[in-house]
Amino acid sequence: MNPKSLAIRVLFLFLSSISLANSDASRICQCHKICRSLEGDAQNRELCERRCLSLCRGSGGERERSPNAKDEDHHAYNPYYFDDRSYERWAETQHGRFRVLQRFAERSELLRGSRSIASPCSRRRRGRSSCRATGTQTKWEGTITLLSEKNKESYDIKEGDTMVVPSGMIVYLINKHRNEKLRIAMLLRPISIPGHFEEFFGAGGRKPETFYTSFSDEVLEAAFNTPRDRLERLFGQQSKGEIIIASEEQIEALSKSTQGGGGSGGERPFEQSRKPFNVLNKRPSYANNHGQLYEVNANDYRQFQDPNVDVSIANISQGSMMAPNYNSRAIKIAFVVQGSGYMEMACPHISKQKGSRRRGGGESEEEREKEGEEEQEEGPRYQLLKSEVRRGSVFVIPPGHPVVAVASPNENLQVLCFGIRAENNEKFFLAGRNNILKKMEKEAKELAFDVAAREVDEVFNAQQESVFFPGPNQRGGGGRGRGSTSF
Repeated sequence: MNPKSLAIRVLFLFLSSISLANSDASRICQCHKICRSLEGDAQNRELCERRCLSLCRGSGGERERSPNAKDEDHHAYNPYYFDDRSYERWAETQHGRFRVLQRFAERSELLRGSRSIASPCSRRRRGRSSCRATGTQTKWEGTITLLSEKNKESYDIKEGDTMVVPSGMIVYLINKHRNEKLRIAMLLRPISIPGHFEEFFGAGGRKPETFYTSFSDEVLEAAFNTPRDRLERLFGQQSKGEIIIASEEQIEALSKSTQGGGGSGGERPFEQSRKPFNVLNKRPSYANNHGQLYEVNANDYRQFQDPNVDVSIANISQGSMMAPNYNSRAIKIAFVVQGSGYMEMACPHISKQKGSRRRGGGESEEEREKEGEEEQEEGPRYQLLKSEVRRGSVFVIPPGHPVVAVASPNENLQVLCFGIRAENNEKFFLAGRNNILKKMEKEAKELAFDVAAREVDEVFNAQQESVFFPGPNQRGGGGRGRGSTSF
């Protein structure tokens, strides 16, 4: 028997025993960690991940469909949605934490197009990483310092600031508020190993461990021209972790050399500097009583050109919604900054996967071919993916996938979006005054919908707002937003 095959079978037996011994889904899903630690080729790990996914879904035969089966399908496994349990605590002290979202490609092969992206996350202290980072300040004020061979740059940062940090730079952050948290969302793009990043700490000690201690004593003594005992004291003292408390005097001193906050829509950023750009200072692309949409791309902020990204922030009033829309080229990573609500997305891939699973059970090859031909004749089918979202939730939106965001009736919803492969991307809205389908000719509407063009126009023209509308719970309420869009 092939040793690889034996290893996988033994692992599957172990995973099966987990499912029999413990029905707690959160513990079952820990088997994913075992899969990640497997040695060997990627195929073995992929088979293991599939087995884990089957266990987490509750495998063991088809479930009896309930009368509300259609609604249950909406809330079925959604590979594009990541909740608070999807984060790994990368570093944590009593003064803060740094959490990293699992790699998108680990969740599903449907996300293999984002394999080179590590995650959105929240950040902390000093060090450098093996990836380029695009960060957006989501709460309160602070100071960021970047060290390169040529110079040192320090900037005040506030809510809405965004900037690009090249890989390899030494970075440290300061929270200026004693009683408020500094929150930063970051998109990490690894340079050396796709989908994987590491941090390297020079300034440190035992915790975080400095990389200097990896070298031999004689090499360090020669490099620093310093006796071993002094080096051991320098590199062995720090044990407080990556996030540490600073005195008022230290914070004031570290903040003196800052160059000011991010620019606005009318200000051209310094060509040579990495000065932050404030998304919220730019005039919104769309705004009404139900919300605002702020968008920044490489035309506004030249630092976005090389990583080929853009950033947008949508403020949706409580009970309101953002129009169905899709992007032509960009992958959008939606991060909920604050508030709650839900998101819906139409997905053809999930529907195809479900069809493949149905065809795979006890049918002859001829029957499967016949069903496949029938599906081709019927055209594409779409699965509704619906997930409740709250602060920290992440929703990945592939190009071409129509998506809707709806705010809770009780609170506003603020969503930060990182756009990947953003160059020449266009956003198309599918409802409201700027519905792209309203541009179709009369004859095209009649051919596409098989109804009179007048009837199509009546439906398309019924919504008088653009981009932001009253939500499902507001219909019939006069079309005015409940509450403000102030965040």
